[in-house]
Amino acid sequence: MEYKYFKKLGREVPALGAGTWGIGGGYWSKDTSEDKEAILTLRTGIELGITLIDTAEMYGAGHAEEIVGEAIKGFDREKLFIVTKVWQTHAKKEDVIKSAEASSKRLGTYIDLYLLHWPTSDVPLCETMKAMEELVKKGLVKNIGVSNFSVELIEDARSCLSITDIAAVQNRFSLSYRNDEESVIPYARKEGMMYMAYTPIDKGSVANNRILKQVASKYGKTPIQVALNWLIMIEPVVPIPKASKVEHIKENAGSVGWKLSKEDWDFIKRSFH
Repeated sequence: MEYKYFKKLGREVPALGAGTWGIGGGYWSKDTSEDKEAILTLRTGIELGITLIDTAEMYGAGHAEEIVGEAIKGFDREKLFIVTKVWQTHAKKEDVIKSAEASSKRLGTYIDLYLLHWPTSDVPLCETMKAMEELVKKGLVKNIGVSNFSVELIEDARSCLSITDIAAVQNRFSLSYRNDEESVIPYARKEGMMYMAYTPIDKGSVANNRILKQVASKYGKTPIQVALNWLIMIEPVVPIPKASKVEHIKENAGSVGWKLSKEDWDFIKRSFH
């Protein structure tokens, strides 16, 4: 596994994480039918060095967090980096605290990074941020961040804080969805924040891309591994592809430990513009 150091986190994290959207159910709906496979997949990932796991309270109505909690049992907690998110309808101070406590209970541990899942106009941003800061004071949460935020909104969130800072932002980013390329990503790099890229392989559709197939054949890799490697080569970016099957997490793990040439990286970038 390769690692990236982020000043705002004060530590290294793996250059590749595991996403859990759709594991254990969908949008606030629980499904336990594939729990064993999901747990085995996450455990396999940890053994391969994918020790950063991203989840959220709304994934499977909290069941994804329970799956993560089960999967991490027996591993050295200090080597793991567990990320979860509070849903925007829980942005009031007392709700943020309650949500974090419930997430921590389901995970069976403290939270390395706690994110506000989406911005909301229903609750003042400073109220939410101050609640998250309180969680850091309590030790329940090590770092805080935001998800689906613009640079302007990140700056607004930072202005509310006094004892900590925004350590990470999680937004959608992939070869075909590069909205943050000239905005949030350079901002995160300059500020020493981690940028977590969700939906980094466009729900698997990159597997059939002609350009990626062409490049992949040169390296003895798959199109998915090439797409993830392309993202990993951007300094603050940590992709978090979902993997619900062991073969998927193994394939994802094959995206680290090598590098595209500068020529191929540029060629791919131009091809997807």
